[in-house]
Amino acid sequence: MPEQDARPWSSAWAEASYGERGFWTAGPGAVDGPAAHFRTSTHVGEVLGAALARLVDEVDRRLGRPDRLDLVDVGAGDGALLAAILHSLPEPDRVRARAVDVRPAPSALDPRVGWRQGPAPDAVPDDLYGVLLAHELLDEVPLDVVELDASGRARLVLVRPDGEEALGPALEDHDACAALGVDGPAAEDWLQCWWPLREPGSRAEVGLPRDGMWRSLVSRVRAGSVLAIDYGHQGDTRSRHPLGTLAGFRDGRPAPARPDGSVGLTAHVAVDSLAAATGATVADQRAALGRLGVDASLPDPSRADYAAALQRTSHAAELLDPSGLGRWSWVRVDV
Repeated sequence: MPEQDARPWSSAWAEASYGERGFWTAGPGAVDGPAAHFRTSTHVGEVLGAALARLVDEVDRRLGRPDRLDLVDVGAGDGALLAAILHSLPEPDRVRARAVDVRPAPSALDPRVGWRQGPAPDAVPDDLYGVLLAHELLDEVPLDVVELDASGRARLVLVRPDGEEALGPALEDHDACAALGVDGPAAEDWLQCWWPLREPGSRAEVGLPRDGMWRSLVSRVRAGSVLAIDYGHQGDTRSRHPLGTLAGFRDGRPAPARPDGSVGLTAHVAVDSLAAATGATVADQRAALGRLGVDASLPDPSRADYAAALQRTSHAAELLDPSGLGRWSWVRVDV
């Protein structure tokens, strides 16, 4: 691999996703939208929207029913989740709903939803009173990949646009890492605390950029709640991912993780690190939605709306599935 073509995954990923020809800014993701490439919770938005509306109503009550309640979704995709929440709120006219995304506003955006185009966290409004959602956002925040070599040193993984990789400098070589834009000491500390590597060839993804993004999002809320919903890992569950979780997706299917702008790149979120960064609580989606009244029990066949109720039950079951969406993580901070 020519040295000039090799870059840390963080910088290669950032350009491939959000650069001038990035997947989300000028490539397939910008043209088709997230729904064309990922199977996510927003595909069952009516049930999820109703549950999150109950959460928003709880926060509204805790804040004393202010004249204005903020509702912000960061990484909003097509804005469908915000529309679903508004549809289920008892007083939607009192809610100021805003979507933040790197893509321009879709033509079919609900007229009650304001749109702010730009990257997070810079485009996220501040001084908020209400609820800020980061729904399937943090898994797409670029980060660095590290591999333990045969001598037991954690080394940066460098990558070319075609996906070919090679081992770069060891994290303990602080000057070499700095020359590549990587804070070696901070990465070493994070790995030691959250994802220590034991076996040669094992990999980890350094979650520092996600922690920083999360802290910044939490700081935007003056009073209310901040909620991240994502697929993640914590503690001992990382042993299930000896080669890390970095992956590519396109057209709804897995694809090779190449930082060339042709695929959406994603990696699981270290949710325990997020929680420690802000004093957040962590729950799996199954438990969180159960508390908000989501139930997959079969409806009474005598109901007049039986077909619609059965479809909602199917969607609820998908959201609660402990082997699928139900094991996603909800990371929450109440301010």
